[in-house]
Amino acid sequence: MNPYIQSLRLRTLPLSVSGIILGSGIALGGEWSAVSAQQWWVFGLAIATTLSLQILSNLCNELGDAQKGTDADQKERAAYGLQTGKITVGQMKGMIALFIVLCLAFGGALIYSAFGSFACTQSLLFIGLGLLAVMGAIKYTLGKHSYGYIGLGDLGVFVFFGLLSTMGSYYLLTQQITWEIAWYGIAVGLPCVGVLNLNNIRDMDNDRKHGKRTFASLLGPVGSRVYHTLLLVGCLTIFAVYGHWWALCIIPVWAWHLWYLWTHSDKLDKQMPVLMFTTLIVVILALVG
Repeated sequence: MNPYIQSLRLRTLPLSVSGIILGSGIALGGEWSAVSAQQWWVFGLAIATTLSLQILSNLCNELGDAQKGTDADQKERAAYGLQTGKITVGQMKGMIALFIVLCLAFGGALIYSAFGSFACTQSLLFIGLGLLAVMGAIKYTLGKHSYGYIGLGDLGVFVFFGLLSTMGSYYLLTQQITWEIAWYGIAVGLPCVGVLNLNNIRDMDNDRKHGKRTFASLLGPVGSRVYHTLLLVGCLTIFAVYGHWWALCIIPVWAWHLWYLWTHSDKLDKQMPVLMFTTLIVVILALVG
């Protein structure tokens, strides 16, 4: 695979749009055929902004881990471009700069499409949130004070790809916030955190060796698996409470996923796409029923 494409980590992208699809779907009441041109613009730009942020986070994660030596001994997954030497640090920094520009461009266009001005209170609020999201993507593992190295990565994923993604897209289309949409943000945020937790369980020994304190490494092998189970159960519980029974159709797949996690300590990387894609499927099922 082309090393540049590999570093984008395309398999993470379905997960990143789950909150946007859920928030937008709830806002539009599932009536996609009645969506106006302006609403389509808001939805499309929200997707583009989120994808850009996810890729930016992936690139910064690769650079940050490479600079700290965390990726040097990885054996559980394929090596990325920086680790193999197929991409230089300068080239990676150029890619990061490109996606920062894309985040700002798509985010700015999104705000203007939703509110028609950059000067109103809503626009200023979302500009602030957008800049915070960009900084969050950059500082996850990059730099001396990266929050992913002190056990706060889970919180970052939950806030940006759960709450902000779902509630933000809902507000952009409705100009309002409800407690219900906040719970939906929690619901989609939990399996998003689960993906990071699975990644951290896989890399636990290597992370500890290199001083990377993830929440999984703090909990240990058993505690991190209990935590993972609670994340997925919590997601489905919220959807069930709000009457989205179709979401429960994913139970057999997630039960198998949890069985695999509890009975295996290696080869966990192949479970990553399972949880990523099924999170998007859960969101779609929730919108259907």
